[in-house]
Amino acid sequence: MGANLIRHGGNMENLKYWIWFSRIDELSPIKKIKIVKKFKNLKQLYLMTEEELIKNNVSKKDAEKILNLEYRKHLEKYIEYIQKNDIKVINYYNKKYPQKLKEIYDPPIVLYLKGNDNILNEYGFAIVGCRDCTKYGEYVAKKIAYDLGKNNINVISGLAKGIDSYSHIGAIKANATTIAVVGCGLDTVYPKENKYLFDKIIKGNGAIISEYVIGTKPIAKNFPARNRIISGISNGVIVVEAKEKSGTLITVDFALDQGKDVYVVPGNITSINSCGTNELIKQGAKIITNLNDILK
Repeated sequence: MGANLIRHGGNMENLKYWIWFSRIDELSPIKKIKIVKKFKNLKQLYLMTEEELIKNNVSKKDAEKILNLEYRKHLEKYIEYIQKNDIKVINYYNKKYPQKLKEIYDPPIVLYLKGNDNILNEYGFAIVGCRDCTKYGEYVAKKIAYDLGKNNINVISGLAKGIDSYSHIGAIKANATTIAVVGCGLDTVYPKENKYLFDKIIKGNGAIISEYVIGTKPIAKNFPARNRIISGISNGVIVVEAKEKSGTLITVDFALDQGKDVYVVPGNITSINSCGTNELIKQGAKIITNLNDILK
């Protein structure tokens, strides 16, 4: 029964253990995956003593993290909030968990989702770039996202200011689906001014996803980590604008590590927002000037 409970169950008890395990932020995603594959049954893991964990080749340090009572508090309140606010909890073994995400080095053990969970495995491209983008960047992001949407290609981005937001907007204008991957719990909208966009994505049959449990604030370290998910669930990454030292380039690094194609929109050589993108082109990234560069 153990494996069936963890893989197929949708009951309250099953949910409790996935939420608990996802909360243990002291364990890396890689360690969590290894532990889940080893024990198969999270309830069994939850009930183990330190001695039993160590006997099962869990280090004393990791056993202490697993047994930390802080992560076991208020689980019923988490479940109540999640159910009341239509948040889906998609664990690693759920059939709707993105298959492409399972192929990366450090997939999240759980995805929290608001909206349409049927699009997670659809063909899609990520669009990323500067938060303080130029008018040119805004136009290009909207145009490419619109054209992708009109060709039934999912648009994936991070709901941040600038290129991310304009990419989601372009997809919405095309009446297409778009996925926003965020770096906080789904009880928080960051940045706050994107609340309207957050709601529009969901109303437009899109999805907002996060690996972070509700209550998680949008702290700086969460955003590089969420970038691996943006590239991980995509079939390729399109960079619109990026400065010389840009967070966008972290997503590019993840994409390259994951074996994804990276496309770059060439920019004005006098613009600081094009330093990163033009450098990527020098390094061999594919140039995109219109959708045909992808479709062909």
